[in-house]
Parts: sequence; structure tokens; C-alpha cells
Amino acid sequence: MKVTPDNIIYWQKGFFVLNATIVFTWIVMGLLLLVSWLATRTLRTDPRISYWQNFLESIFQYIRNQIREVLRDEPSRYLPFLGTLFLFISLSNFLTFVPGYQPPTGSLSTTGALAVCVFFAVPLYGIMRKGVPGYLKHYFQPTWFMFPFHVISEISRTLALAIRLFGNIMSGTLIAAILISVVPLFLPVVMQAFGLLIGQIHAYIFAVLALVYIASGSRTEGKQERREGDEG
Repeated sequence: MKVTPDNIIYWQKGFFVLNATIVFTWIVMGLLLLVSWLATRTLRTDPRISYWQNFLESIFQYIRNQIREVLRDEPSRYLPFLGTLFLFISLSNFLTFVPGYQPPTGSLSTTGALAVCVFFAVPLYGIMRKGVPGYLKHYFQPTWFMFPFHVISEISRTLALAIRLFGNIMSGTLIAAILISVVPLFLPVVMQAFGLLIGQIHAYIFAVLALVYIASGSRTEGKQERREGDEG
């Protein structure tokens, strides 16, 4: 039994290996590009917009609202990264009902790459918002003694992001495969439908955690003080 799509190799020559993780990652990326093209090729501002444009606008409006609620700031700066992150994971998990499909999020290399993107996005957005000195200052708060603990915290939460998503998707795929081999009728269909729902939940959780990490690195002291004053 193939535990992860990394073990499914379609072609290999020398050090180059074309496995299911790479193939289905390309497929997901291609589908996202196709839907984006269909939605934007005939953009309209009047009420008679296309189905694709209406569908895509609904999704991005929802993502914008989520970003605004967490950051309390204009979401346009964060929307491209967080929106792409959510849509990629969501579509990767959604396509599991297609026969022969292997979700690339069931590979630790994929979830690790996504987590690394979040790891670098946190200081990038923080520096864009507060500048280099302002961002680096939080590593030494409340005292310089906390510096190594802040670094360990950022590394550990990156690992947690990768392992959480990988473990949930891999285990769901493995359980479905076992049920199909043991009870190949009604039960696997129910589990497959349940797995689709769980996959979307984990896509949402991953994106929200990334948003929270970015918000913690981008929040300015003055903004935090104003918020505490309003709550008081």
C-alpha cells in the first residue's frame, strides 16, 4: 500500500523522479490557473457577470472578510498570499473523489514547503509593516533572554503546520483505502464524503493559522494599545 504520493513513481531518470506528488501538484496548479482565466477573461462590473466571476468573487470576498476580522486592517496586502494558500490546499483536498487522484497535501514535502512559505511570510509582512528594527525588537521582548525562545517558537510552529496537515490528509487517505479493501460498498462512499468535508476544514485551519502568525508579526504596538484602550 502506498502511504504517501511520494512513493508513487511514474517516471525516473537518474536523480530526477516524477512522482504523484509532483504530477498532482501541477494538475492542481493548472486547474487554479484555468478557473482564474475563465473568471477574468470577461470581467464585468454590471450585475450581469459570468458564473465563474461570481463564484471566484464570492470566495475572495469571504477570504477578505476573514483577513479583515483577524488583522483589523485592509486585507488587500495579504489577500494574494493567503488566498492562494487556501485555494491550493482546498482544491488539493477536494479532488480526492476523483479515481486515481492522490492529494499532494498527503506528502510531507508539500506541506513542509507550504509551512516554509508561511515561515518566511511572517517576517516579510512584519518588516513591510514595522520596518526591520521594529520587527526584530519583538524577539527581545520583554527581555533579551527571550530571544532563543522566540526563535524556537517560530521553528516549532512551522513544523507543527506541516505535520498537522500532512498527518490529517495522509491518515484520511489511508483509512479510506483500508475501508475500500475491507468493505467495498456503502461505507467507503460515506467516508469519502466525510473526508471531503474534513479536507476543507483543514485547508481553512491552515490558512487561519498562517493568518494568525502573520497578524502577530505585523501588529504594531500603537495599534495594540489603541485596541486595549477601546476594550477598556
